[in-house]
Amino acid sequence: MLLLAVVVLAAANALNNLLAPGWYVPVCVVTAVLLVLIARRSDLTRDDLGLGRAAARRGLRWGLVLVGAVLVVLSVGLALPITREAFQDERAASLSPEELVYRVLVRVPLGTVLLEEIAFRGVLWAMVWRRWGPVWATVVSSVLFGLWHVQPSRGLTRANAAAQAVFGAGQVGVALSVTAAVVGTALAGVLLCELRRRSGSLIPPVALHCALNSAGYALAWAASRWRG
Repeated sequence: MLLLAVVVLAAANALNNLLAPGWYVPVCVVTAVLLVLIARRSDLTRDDLGLGRAAARRGLRWGLVLVGAVLVVLSVGLALPITREAFQDERAASLSPEELVYRVLVRVPLGTVLLEEIAFRGVLWAMVWRRWGPVWATVVSSVLFGLWHVQPSRGLTRANAAAQAVFGAGQVGVALSVTAAVVGTALAGVLLCELRRRSGSLIPPVALHCALNSAGYALAWAASRWRG
């Protein structure tokens, strides 16, 4: 069942990035449902997946604190000239206000965050945890989470001014930026797995992930219109 879950995720990655990017949200939702069904067929419970009610209240408290911390840190980063360049991303700058709202309120929470948290901190983490314990669960889940971002990060140096300044242009810059993105997201996966393990709930990693991505889009969009 673990291998089946990985195959389903690989197919979703190909659909989202190569074959049917316009169907991103439906693909993510359907894939998340399929993964939960696979987990249930593997006799994993709601508590195993971080979806139990017992830990939900504690997870919600953690989530609110994490969202507040992310908003403060990102807002300070946007306000400071020395870090503002990191927010200058053409993918966000080119969005209309309507497209921005869609990204922040639909695509990120119902697409990116729903699938990635169900997959990597829910189903895969629980499957590996049941067989080999929490350390291996975090390692396997985080490595796969890093590899999940290979294709999406290929255009990073073209879209983000700070990334291009650090890694340079051309194929070498792309290779370096992809490597950095994979390592960075794998390390982020370790943090998200630890939040899931300590809280017993998917709410904290969902809240942190959603806040970073949605607020990141919104503030990158704002940075492109900054007037001092």
